[in-house]
Amino acid sequence: MTAHYITGLDIGGTKIAATLAGRDGLLQRQTQPTVLSGTEQALPQQCIAMIDAMCAAAGVPPAQVCAVGIGSTGPFVQRDGLLALASPNLCGRQSGASDLPNDWDAVPLQQMLLSRFEQVVMCNDAVAALNAERFFGAVQTEDHCAYVTWSTGIGFGLCVDGRILHGKHGNAGHAGHMLMTDASDARCGCGNRGDVESLVSGRNLARRHGRDTAALFAAARARSPEEYALVAEAARWLGRALYNVTAMLDTRTFVIGGGIWQHHGDWLRPLLLQELAGRLPALTAEVRLIDAELGSLVGDIGALCQVMPTEWVTHWRATRPWES
Repeated sequence: MTAHYITGLDIGGTKIAATLAGRDGLLQRQTQPTVLSGTEQALPQQCIAMIDAMCAAAGVPPAQVCAVGIGSTGPFVQRDGLLALASPNLCGRQSGASDLPNDWDAVPLQQMLLSRFEQVVMCNDAVAALNAERFFGAVQTEDHCAYVTWSTGIGFGLCVDGRILHGKHGNAGHAGHMLMTDASDARCGCGNRGDVESLVSGRNLARRHGRDTAALFAAARARSPEEYALVAEAARWLGRALYNVTAMLDTRTFVIGGGIWQHHGDWLRPLLLQELAGRLPALTAEVRLIDAELGSLVGDIGALCQVMPTEWVTHWRATRPWES
């Protein structure tokens, strides 16, 4: 199959970013708040409508879009041999949260998009971001690395010995659901109490403390004592999660992205490193934390990487069209 155009969908609990690309670069990009109400078909219908709108804006016949790559908040489940979303940040029946006005159990995203497009490839959004950074970004020559997103949720993409891990249903890397403590009332949308996401994610911090996420982190950055203590504790938990991943996988480099990190990584980095420093130096002495080189576009490019024709990759590496 020769793809004339490809599209990427970066699906999170807060927003969807959709991109349309050709061999020479990005043609269109749109973002919308993620639909969280209606039937289980509402989100796939939103994605298809966004793709059609981009095609109309770019003057591209939708029939010439041959492939769709998806990086999405997970986890996924198998339905009739295809992947469906069962994310507690999207599906009300999974989380029972009052801020999710739906009764979705699983969203048949791959199935519905395959009714329109020849090829639809899905992976976890952190795995997609790791692919992007390995294709075009900060870890093109690093074989022992992980991508971490600190945003609405907490996500990991894992690479060991140069191979990205996927797992039986594409759920490898859900280190955000590692159980960390029994001594906290923090509850994750997945139902766990005391896992990394419950203690650290923007959504769960806001719910637990009755604060707007952006305002909470802005106050912490300004060293307001109460807010700083809350965020510093969250950073320490995430730092311990990085240590645990290092101990399990002998990771050398963590590439960190996501909305919270993009705005606050400069002052949060030392707090994470404190949880690595001095612990089992044989494993941790070389560990480094670096920013996602592709910045706010890492999710978009990661989604596109799932279906990008091989012959485009060398061209994009040489021309870096996302910088235009």
